Amino acid sequence: MTMSFRSSWSTSRIDQFATGNADLLILIGRILLAWVFVGSAYGALGNFSGSVGYFRSLNLPVPQLFTTTTVILEILISVGLILGVGTRYCAILMFLFVLSATAIAHRYWEYPAGPQQFGQYNNFLKNISISGGALLILVTGGGRFSLDRRLAG
Repeated sequence: MTMSFRSSWSTSRIDQFATGNADLLILIGRILLAWVFVGSAYGALGNFSGSVGYFRSLNLPVPQLFTTTTVILEILISVGLILGVGTRYCAILMFLFVLSATAIAHRYWEYPAGPQQFGQYNNFLKNISISGGALLILVTGGGRFSLDRRLAG
């Protein structure tokens, strides 16, 4: 009689599902992560003067240029993640972009207690989560359903 040890963790249905569908899940994860930037860029383009005003309220120099640069980066990150082209570079860019945005625009501790501080705190936490997603994409790459994979042959 032979005894073998099988970990219920490594053979769980969740584990099997995740490994069996990894490429599809990476694609879905890339799209969902990019959607934050799609929405933000769309909002900034739809209300460009409002976005400029927000950056002006943060006392940033040349808020029009800052807004334009932000929108361009958000579009670049979105397209790269959704299509899976330059995926790891997009992940690094996303990480640095979100780190900068958090440091510049979501310093919740500088706001008085109340709804505005709570909103900034939620944006701060959202950005921390996006940073984690960026690091995961950096590790996994674009997966099978990406232009990176197709271009690599």
